[in-house]
Amino acid sequence: MINILGTISAEQFLNEYWQKKPLLIRQAIPDFVSPVSPDELAGLACEAEVESRIVIENHEGQPWHPQHGPFDEEKFSQLPEKNWTLLIQGLDSIVPEISDLLNHFRFIPNWRIDDIMASYAPENGSVGPHYDYYDVFLLQAKGKRRWFTGQHCDETSKTLKNTPLRILDEFETENDWVLEPGDMLYLPPQVAHHGISMGDCITLSIGLRSPTHEQILSSFADYICSTTIKEQHLDDPNLKNQSNPGEMNADVINQLKEVIQDYLKDDSLSGWFGQYSTEPKSDYIVQLPDDPIEEAELMDYLANATAIRRNEGSRFSFYQSEDKPEQIKFFYDGYEQILSTDSAPLIKLICSANQISIKTLCEFVSAGNPTNLLLDLINGGHLYAEES
Repeated sequence: MINILGTISAEQFLNEYWQKKPLLIRQAIPDFVSPVSPDELAGLACEAEVESRIVIENHEGQPWHPQHGPFDEEKFSQLPEKNWTLLIQGLDSIVPEISDLLNHFRFIPNWRIDDIMASYAPENGSVGPHYDYYDVFLLQAKGKRRWFTGQHCDETSKTLKNTPLRILDEFETENDWVLEPGDMLYLPPQVAHHGISMGDCITLSIGLRSPTHEQILSSFADYICSTTIKEQHLDDPNLKNQSNPGEMNADVINQLKEVIQDYLKDDSLSGWFGQYSTEPKSDYIVQLPDDPIEEAELMDYLANATAIRRNEGSRFSFYQSEDKPEQIKFFYDGYEQILSTDSAPLIKLICSANQISIKTLCEFVSAGNPTNLLLDLINGGHLYAEES
């Protein structure tokens, strides 16, 4: 497999560039040909289950005006010749060839991967100068796009009014690059950037999730509330008389700390984070197969395939605690299974790539839990066979 980072190693990238500064990589994927066409993206934008947007630079006097899909053919016929952009979110959950691009980014943990967004634009199409709070790799798939990168931004940076988008009012150009098919630009969080199409072009954005502290705390609290034993209260059998009833003294604050810290255990945190980080982005992603297979049919099912593929929108992770070396936690699409380490080799193989050859897979499959696990994942719609 090619090195998506060009001439530098993953270690060098993480040490010198990750969340620090932009990196331009010429021919990250040499001779790259876009797996999707502009017409195919337009067709996807007409489907109700696909998240799509069109951003028009100037719409009836409104700057950088977003419109949300699904759209219809008439909508596309009414668009101007230039200065607009079509965005398709979650393309990796729809197109296997797009999903396979993620195999080039396995130096980043699975839980960090958000999705791959496609951006199609005619001449001068753009979503405006802006910044994000997450890391992104911008892979040029078709045509040319000119990218400007600028200053570090935060919530105090001035933005335009009359648009719901975070469009910068001021932009200080630090780099000016033209990307052609196969070129890729890495951008860390909060770096201002502005991409402008130079004729028809498609850019693929590999977005990396970065949950806010608010999201982490609220989601963890919801998880704890759904798993904790009911009717536990803040008891104080050693309550002491105090001079002022209005005082909240140190004893109660320490007691509150103990209540909260009691839930901040390895099992709770790993259980919550595994389910949270593998939850599918939408309900339609995981679909049950029409014909589930029985355990006796599994080997014949595998024999008629060349590979087992991950459902394009599925997410997989695992966790092994030093305190419990006899078990492994396996997370897939928001579910958790706690299994013995007999299943560990198969779990790690499944988590490592989008596609596993049958030959490699069969070396890990034997009687017992690993076979049952593989069967559960196939019948649950999380894995499927790629037929020969």
